[in-house]
Amino acid sequence: MSELFVVGISWRTAPVAIREKLAFRDEEVASTLRELTIVNPVAEALLISTCNRVEVYGVAKPGADATGPVRHFLAQQRGLKAGELADVIYDHRGSAAIRHVFRVASALDSLVLGEAQILGQLKAAYGVAGGAGTSGPVLGRFLERAFGVAKRVRTETSIARGAANISSVAVELATRVFGNLSGKSVLVIGAGKMSTLAARHLYTSGAQQIVVTNRSPEKAEALAAEIDGIARPWSELETLLAQTDIVISSTGAREPVLTRALFKKVTKARRWRPMTVIDIAVPRDAEPAIGDFDGVYLFDIDDLEKVVAANLAERARAGEQAGRIVEHEAGQFEQWLRTQGVVPTIRALREHFAEVADTELQKALEQLARREHSPVQQREVVQRLVQLVVNKLLHTPTAALRESTSDEAALRAEVLCELFGLEPEQGREGERESQPTIPAVPALDAAPEMKSPE
Repeated sequence: MSELFVVGISWRTAPVAIREKLAFRDEEVASTLRELTIVNPVAEALLISTCNRVEVYGVAKPGADATGPVRHFLAQQRGLKAGELADVIYDHRGSAAIRHVFRVASALDSLVLGEAQILGQLKAAYGVAGGAGTSGPVLGRFLERAFGVAKRVRTETSIARGAANISSVAVELATRVFGNLSGKSVLVIGAGKMSTLAARHLYTSGAQQIVVTNRSPEKAEALAAEIDGIARPWSELETLLAQTDIVISSTGAREPVLTRALFKKVTKARRWRPMTVIDIAVPRDAEPAIGDFDGVYLFDIDDLEKVVAANLAERARAGEQAGRIVEHEAGQFEQWLRTQGVVPTIRALREHFAEVADTELQKALEQLARREHSPVQQREVVQRLVQLVVNKLLHTPTAALRESTSDEAALRAEVLCELFGLEPEQGREGERESQPTIPAVPALDAAPEMKSPE
């Protein structure tokens, strides 16, 4: 039976300096997969390459161990020496490979537990493998099951609920205030990286009309262009605040720029309509006192980090439940995979039985075709057909059973009883073996001529 395997590196084993050396560009993956399956004992393969992992999921050719050749192939593809990867590359086979891929798909092996991006990346990699012609029936069934496991984990646990990074938490907190961010305006104060990420998340969540202001007009214009926003002069800060629903501030100023005196005028101009102020600057841009005004919901970096920590703790608890789902599903898939090993035997058994039955059926049909026969004669032919089929099918296993040693005979008899659901009756000591038989029927050609009544 062919064996599933995984070979690769991830954020758990390799620093980014190594991961980037082994990474593959999107346009390289298909040709790499085709070469991988041609020069190595690999029947089916998929390659996933992201910022956090580079892994090959594959099916080895029957009787082969593909992990060593695939390790060498990956290093060779990137001009690396085996020693450069020796301490960071890993491989899993069989049960371990199944569990690893199920955990990857379910985001249990991700840098951010429960993140949704990996599932999309894995589906895209599966699509590329299909297009390259390197995904076959076993790998296909394996990946489809992995996607099903990921769906179960996300549906039946809380592993994906609650934002797990600062910029996503900004969206979560703003949503708590407004419920729906559709059409809400965003003001970005300063040109920091964190505020850019938060603004981008807010925009994709429905907030629009993103305005950027900064003491340096050039930086404001550059950031506005990056997030599809509009740059406005710093001198208009009070007016901009009065027109804004969500404020993200990160200026790097040594003193607060969002003061109580400023917000006293802003809240009055807004007629105390709700506004969310997300201060992700250190030192803080907003005086804590502005949160005392009606309609102002102020969150600083500590608030955001507390939400992140709480959400990650909840995800960790959900991860235990998700792990149990993965274990159950992996066991189910292993059982399916084991059954595939006996499929050729089952097929051969069916073909053998069908061949015996068909041969005897043809003989019986030839006998019936020689002349007209009465219903009694037809019944005799059918009885003889059944007897011959049964005798031929039972001849080989019966002979093997009788010619076995006592230990072998007992074991074989036990297997036959289990396979066919038999419950043999034990005869009295010394009693001859009792065999149910089909009554013997004389050959049709030897039967006396039967005339129909006139």
